[in-house]
Amino acid sequence: MRLAFLGTPDAAVPTLDALVRAGHDVELVVTRPDRRRGRGSDATPSAVKARAQELGLAVSHDLRDVLSAGVERGVVVAYGALVPEDVLERVPMLNVHFSLLPRWRGAAPVERAILAGDRETGVAVMGMEAGLDTGPIHLERRVLIGQRDARALRRELADLGAEALVEVLASPPLLEHARAQVGEAVYAPKITRVDRRLDPHESVEMFLRRCRVGSAELRLDGHRLFVESAQRASVSIEEARADLVDGELLVGCAKGSARLDTVRPEGGHSMAGAAWWRGRLRERRHVAWSSTHA
Repeated sequence: MRLAFLGTPDAAVPTLDALVRAGHDVELVVTRPDRRRGRGSDATPSAVKARAQELGLAVSHDLRDVLSAGVERGVVVAYGALVPEDVLERVPMLNVHFSLLPRWRGAAPVERAILAGDRETGVAVMGMEAGLDTGPIHLERRVLIGQRDARALRRELADLGAEALVEVLASPPLLEHARAQVGEAVYAPKITRVDRRLDPHESVEMFLRRCRVGSAELRLDGHRLFVESAQRASVSIEEARADLVDGELLVGCAKGSARLDTVRPEGGHSMAGAAWWRGRLRERRHVAWSSTHA
């Protein structure tokens, strides 16, 4: 099938690769413009653009180039912008979305599922409409979330979505008989710094969910720390306190404590939580911790 592919981040690359392996003619890849990652740095292409160039595929930053690409259909995976209705009217498109629609329509379905404590999530191959993730479902696959963080879960969903999309394109019945979404629509707005702020007055379960989303932050004895990995501690300490207990850095939350396995100080590098404590606080005991907005 002659296809256009619209995608931008790492999570979209497995689907692009799967389409090429399956023998589809990807006539055009549309991705978001190159971005500067730091002050004074050169512009960096998206993960999809870099992979498309390795595969020798034509690349554009102009979505409307799809209209003159001579394609039968478009495939969209985390493109990062809405596709205009007039384009959809001329080029039918399928979208690989990382949730069990209609739950978690929008920009951050993986992170919102983790923060909400959902037991499962999945991928949906959806026919695109002008509305936000409102189209009919051609195929759905489910997975248990468990204790995986957003990065690991997104990798699994990206691979699962790639397989599902290729299956839909190879099956006329799946292509022709999509079902309407059923259930209450729940939206997944972008994750902000507020969502990543750790709070000693929240439950330890919520603390760990925020850590699994990524870049979770707290203030410990006045130092801003990013918590990169944490686990529920077997020892409980007082809420809003931190201590080094049996060589492990623990923080007290409501209804439990968390062990900070890996942290990153502001402007620094990742290290073990206990190593950070020994380097900064040495023999101090029972220091306070708080949210970074306090």
